[in-house]
Amino acid sequence: MRDPEPTEPRAGSAAPKRRAVLSVSRKEGLAEFGRGLAERGFELVASGGTARFLVEAGVPVVEVSEVTGSPEILGGRVKTLHPAIHGGILARRSRPEDLESLDRLGIRPVEVVAVNFYPFAETVARGADEAEIRENIDIGGPCLVRAAAKNWPEVAVAVDPADYPAVLALLDEANAARAAGERRRLAAEAFRATAAYESAIAERFGEAGPVGDAETAGDAERAGEVGRAPGPPAERNGDSFPERLALTFDRVSTLRYGENPHQTAALYRDPASPGSPDAGRPGLGIPGAEQLHGKELSYNNILDLDAALRLAADLAAAHPESAAAAVIKHLNPAGAAVAGTLAEAYRQARATDPVSAFGGIVGLGRPVDLATAEELAATFLEAVVAPGFHDDALARLRRKKNLRLLAAGDFGASAPAGRYLARVAGGLLVQDWDGAAPGEGEGVGQRVATRRAPDPAETEGLRFAWRVARQVRSNAIVVARGGRLLGVGAGQMSRLDSCRLAVEKAREDLAGAVAASDAFFPFPDGLLTLADAGVSAVIQPGGSKRDPEVIAAADERGLSMVFTGRRHFRH
Repeated sequence: MRDPEPTEPRAGSAAPKRRAVLSVSRKEGLAEFGRGLAERGFELVASGGTARFLVEAGVPVVEVSEVTGSPEILGGRVKTLHPAIHGGILARRSRPEDLESLDRLGIRPVEVVAVNFYPFAETVARGADEAEIRENIDIGGPCLVRAAAKNWPEVAVAVDPADYPAVLALLDEANAARAAGERRRLAAEAFRATAAYESAIAERFGEAGPVGDAETAGDAERAGEVGRAPGPPAERNGDSFPERLALTFDRVSTLRYGENPHQTAALYRDPASPGSPDAGRPGLGIPGAEQLHGKELSYNNILDLDAALRLAADLAAAHPESAAAAVIKHLNPAGAAVAGTLAEAYRQARATDPVSAFGGIVGLGRPVDLATAEELAATFLEAVVAPGFHDDALARLRRKKNLRLLAAGDFGASAPAGRYLARVAGGLLVQDWDGAAPGEGEGVGQRVATRRAPDPAETEGLRFAWRVARQVRSNAIVVARGGRLLGVGAGQMSRLDSCRLAVEKAREDLAGAVAASDAFFPFPDGLLTLADAGVSAVIQPGGSKRDPEVIAAADERGLSMVFTGRRHFRH
């Protein structure tokens, strides 16, 4: 039945309690928040799991159904969608006609709304079926939040448990201007939360998915519709990119400055990534890593750490029997290696270019042990990222006051989510991430273009070099031997210059070494530069109209050359 208590008390009666509506899927901080509201004279209105949680915590609660006079229906799909709830949230206290409407209907104003939504992203991330995903599309929660945020001058709304203390402080705030500013901030956070939630749902609906589920397939079959799409998903039109792109990311931190000191910057986390807190899994990439030691990360640190993590993860995935290490400088590998121990892998990676390793960023594919920590401590480094650190290794490295240490969890889960984004003036470029094709670098989809095939030692080197080349800025040439990077030519305007630079950077005789090129050789000159230095085998995509000339030059010098058929530009 309808809540009979009017907004204004009758003469001689006690004043009605202030009212708060709570409906949350995340229960952290809820008991303390509920007690704080009760101590301030609030009546708490809740339903379902929120009400049960508060009752078990000893906090008095009024069920939503007692306020609305209506039971929950449709298996809980409809409970808070009622004028007795939304009228109390949306009523403007400054308008007599709004208050008269509340009084006439026996509805009390609501001053606080705390809501967080059904775990849609988490449900998608753990691979739930379509029916469960659909049931985790929250309707009532976003409606409550939008109503409260719209009426922010008179309703405090919290969508994040971290804001519960701020709401309680707001209720105690005597300064009207400060209180208004805090209400507006909370409203802005609320609208961002609803926008992010709707964006995640829209993105999911834009993906290719099943036509229906067990609940609807029978009706479709009876109607003769099985196998026919309910609408034209983008993929069926030959275009997997939506007409309108909505992006939402969660801020992790603000940074001291951006790429240069005069630029401001911040780090954001993709809430759709499998490692985000919303997806219920620890750490993915640098935004999800735990900083264990050292100075605050800079914008450039984060870019280089991302490159280091991805190269180390790639090498570790390709060489699971070995430890992997990468040294990054200005987004390019200055060194890389795989070896039997992590310490040896790092020693070999550092030896690629010891000068450039100074002040570098290191990525390691295994948890750091003490032997590796001793090697790391021998060089000035800006930062190290690894899956974790042994206690003795961490203690040793913490003696380096400013060295940033990041534990990033499972590198095997480091594949980036979504698509790659790049801003241009007036717009945005969007593309798939450039990942390796299944089996790429393992011989799948490759062909030997020359008369001579690579021998086993060359094959091992080519496999390693091709992985490294994918992480080098174009034009990219890398020279390697076995599982060790020897020289890199990166970011040059001509491929010939990159070949010359890779040879020049190598610190040893290149007889029998191998080379990888991220794109085809447009002329034989770059290949001949490598051959003159002693390189005996090359891996490259192929596809140039002058491929026959390049192949002929390789055959003349006795080189083996493998074509992958897949380019890996990194602009």
